[in-house]
Amino acid sequence: MEHGNHTVVTELILLGLTQNHEVQMILFFFLLLFYMVILPGNIPIILTIRGDPQLGSPMYFFLANLAFLDICYCSVTPPKMLADFFSDHKTISYSACIAQLFFLHFLGAAEAFLLMVMAYDRYATICKPLHYSRLVNRRVCCVLVGATWSGGFIHGIILFSLSIHLPLCGPSILDSFFCDAHQPVKLACANTYLVELLMFLNNGVVIVMCFTVLLISYTVLLLKLRTQSSKAKNKVASTCVSHIIVVSVMFGPAMYIYGLSFQVVPMEKFVAVFHTVIFPLTNPMIYTLRNKEIKSSMWRLLSKYTLRCGKF
Repeated sequence: MEHGNHTVVTELILLGLTQNHEVQMILFFFLLLFYMVILPGNIPIILTIRGDPQLGSPMYFFLANLAFLDICYCSVTPPKMLADFFSDHKTISYSACIAQLFFLHFLGAAEAFLLMVMAYDRYATICKPLHYSRLVNRRVCCVLVGATWSGGFIHGIILFSLSIHLPLCGPSILDSFFCDAHQPVKLACANTYLVELLMFLNNGVVIVMCFTVLLISYTVLLLKLRTQSSKAKNKVASTCVSHIIVVSVMFGPAMYIYGLSFQVVPMEKFVAVFHTVIFPLTNPMIYTLRNKEIKSSMWRLLSKYTLRCGKF
């Protein structure tokens, strides 16, 4: 469609991860296997936490929400990416691109804020044990989870608003497998300095600040554990280590991609695969594998379900 002296972009061409057909097939089967095994694996975590009264503490409530967020987050880009492996002409409409951008950052930011809420829960457990039931009761948990979704929505809608008003023109080719915040900016036929600055502040600076706050928080908590009894120390330390692993796994790639404002970084597409597909799916699994209560509860529910099936 012509608009002035420019061609208005209505469809974008995605170059994907690689142009090599053999490599595409290998990546497809690897990512599909991972997606089909790990994604359904998060569902039993949610069902176990909801079905076992012994897992009624706020920590497990937040973990179930994390698993749900990760399932939603990993439903934004992988289906399109997997389908494109079999397409010679990989395209996405501009409206779908903007929608993908919004949901990716909406859910990603909500997850980042939820990790901060989980750090607050650990703080209340370790530093304010006598006031824990007041500081982190069911009502407070629901408010905090609602705040993480609201914060993620605000983050996503800001990027959406900045992107939707950009005057785009050709070439409509993106060297990527999905639409991210900085993708439409590359196609804009206008001065985008202010938009780039606002996107950088909303992405890079916020990510670095959240990561720094979380890292300092868990460092302080681990130092505080020195005053705890040996049994309590081992249990809480294991949980904190799981949190630190997930925080590092999530924020590491994010800082690599968004920390350098609109600069081309080496291996960006492959880091993005880990950031948008692999790491989010493994986050709840990391908690589960290090948590004896959840593993025991899952085995109990599985045994109970097996016995019921055996009666029929």
